[in-house]
Amino acid sequence: MNSKSGKILIVDDNEDILFALRLLLKTNVEKVETINNPEKIPSLMAGEDWDVILLDMNFTKDAISGQEGYQWLSKILSIDPHAVVVFITAYGDAEKAVKAIKEGATDFVLKPWQNEKILATINSALKLRRSKVEAEGLRQKQRQISAVLDQPFTDFIGGSEEMNHVFNTIKKVAATDANILILGENGTGKELVARALYRNSLRRDEVFISVDLGSIAETLFESELFGHEKGAFTDARQMKQGRFEIASGGTLFLDEIGNLTPQMQTKLLTIIERREVTRVGANRPMPIDVRLICATNNDIHKDVDEGKFRQDLLYRINTVEIHLPPLRERTGDLLLLADHFLKIYSKKYKKNVKGLLSSSLKKLQQYHWPGNVRELQHAIERAVIMSDGDMLTPEDFILSSSSRKSGELELNSYNLDEIEKTIIQKVLKQHQGNISQAAQDLGLTRTSLYRRMEKHGL
Repeated sequence: MNSKSGKILIVDDNEDILFALRLLLKTNVEKVETINNPEKIPSLMAGEDWDVILLDMNFTKDAISGQEGYQWLSKILSIDPHAVVVFITAYGDAEKAVKAIKEGATDFVLKPWQNEKILATINSALKLRRSKVEAEGLRQKQRQISAVLDQPFTDFIGGSEEMNHVFNTIKKVAATDANILILGENGTGKELVARALYRNSLRRDEVFISVDLGSIAETLFESELFGHEKGAFTDARQMKQGRFEIASGGTLFLDEIGNLTPQMQTKLLTIIERREVTRVGANRPMPIDVRLICATNNDIHKDVDEGKFRQDLLYRINTVEIHLPPLRERTGDLLLLADHFLKIYSKKYKKNVKGLLSSSLKKLQQYHWPGNVRELQHAIERAVIMSDGDMLTPEDFILSSSSRKSGELELNSYNLDEIEKTIIQKVLKQHQGNISQAAQDLGLTRTSLYRRMEKHGL
């Protein structure tokens, strides 16, 4: 057997048997636990994942029929369907042991045993356990793949110069394993860029795992990303693979990476640098091989300057940066996107809506779109639902008045500086002087807004 591999639980009411087996196995396996009372099996299984359980067929309550052995075999398999159980039985019980194998046992060892033979049996049992664990890992990965494939998502489209630049960058970097950082406001389609990179990569036949870091509590960060062993903490009833482990060989997309606390940033940096993870409660790290794509709507370079985000982590995740423009900067795509969503929702809601009136398109073009493409998608869906005709009218669109463009303001001048000052004053008033909210609404960084306020004496 491999040196110090595997965890063995031995259950026998004969103390001499327990002593002899412990002595034989303790130099060959990582952990050996012996008990003389099978009633302890459930609690021991609750706290540990045993690779092999050596189980006596007959206990003092029923010394000859083997019925207790069958019952405990059934109990063990109900707790862990992947358990590997090897019966310990007297020579005369061989027939009963064969029956037990039919009921789910893996093998049996005859008393008295030959040391070489029992070691070979346990070695085979350990290999079987490893294959079962690997198979379960593959099943978990397949469930993740299926969940990804089942998620509805719209095509990533655009024909503007700004989007053509994004597409060209994707073509250049997709086939590499370079770590990519996608920057852009909420609703601009950062995950669609990540999926486009994945679909055009050399890992496109492997798994794509998406993780919204903004939704993971700090207390669950390690468990979710790195996994945990059974019994590692109170609610860890089963072993769980982390997202890095599941994504190994494929692509891992970490969305909202700018929301990580300093402690979480440090842990993530360690994993990326070492290219290995250690499950919570485990002693040994395991190597991982992922293509990492990250995204954030934060001004992450500003966060680095202000000490909110680690510069060394930023270096690790942004071999190439892709900047997604907000919808207000690519209005040439508005009709293309509106038509795309119109077709989707006309079909979904069984409506015969053919297009938009020119007045409707003008209304959309005058809107600021703080929610970007996602907001446009929802606006089209709502308009299709509410429409009574075959063309969408301006009345079918309910848009937030707080986010309209300057064309809808009452202006006393056409001087651009005066228009800019008026808009900033209006937005600041709407947000009661909150600089962060006003800057986000205006599509500016806080620094840029402060600069403009200073320029206009606000």
